[in-house]
Amino acid sequence: MKKALVVVLFLLLAAAVLLLLFREPAKQAAYDALTKDMFVTADEDDFDPGPQLGSTFPGVNATWQGRPVRGLQEFAGLNGTMLVATRSADWCPYCMKQMIELQQHKAAYDEAGIGVVAITYDAPALQQAFIDKWDIQYPILHDVDALSFKTLGILNESYQPGDDAYGIPHPGAIVIDPGGRVVGKLFLEAYSVRVDALSALAYARGVLGLQD
Repeated sequence: MKKALVVVLFLLLAAAVLLLLFREPAKQAAYDALTKDMFVTADEDDFDPGPQLGSTFPGVNATWQGRPVRGLQEFAGLNGTMLVATRSADWCPYCMKQMIELQQHKAAYDEAGIGVVAITYDAPALQQAFIDKWDIQYPILHDVDALSFKTLGILNESYQPGDDAYGIPHPGAIVIDPGGRVVGKLFLEAYSVRVDALSALAYARGVLGLQD
């Protein structure tokens, strides 16, 4: 009996070690499978939250690198800005994959003169962990107390204060021209579906009136 107990304990210890060693690869594999078909090439549904087209961008109430941010001018490209509102860089696999893909195509946005800015409700420390892990080179803003998402009209009201997910937005993108005018939006009702980075860039170029 004693020998059997030792064997069981050894097997449990070995299982725990294997779980620690392979937890991250297993989680990433699960995320990859979950998000395999998440990208589409266009916004073709009727879901349309956010500021009205043609209106002046109302700004944000956020922080970046420990300081307050109210406007996006410092992040703007020569030809405009695309603000990507997303749920979480910590627990939402669709959001993480979207932000990683945006980084992969950041050079194309730079070439088009379009600044990319993301914003989530995550605590800055959680955002920084994601930034460091994936070498994200565009700014990710921290929305303060859901104020940015309320102002923009994209707060997900399915959650109430006190809920873990309170403060997340309906994920999507807002395109702003150099004069601060909202000229385009990409919002899909299903949070698990996003317009891919290059299709979003093509859309942004079109609404900003950029020549190919």
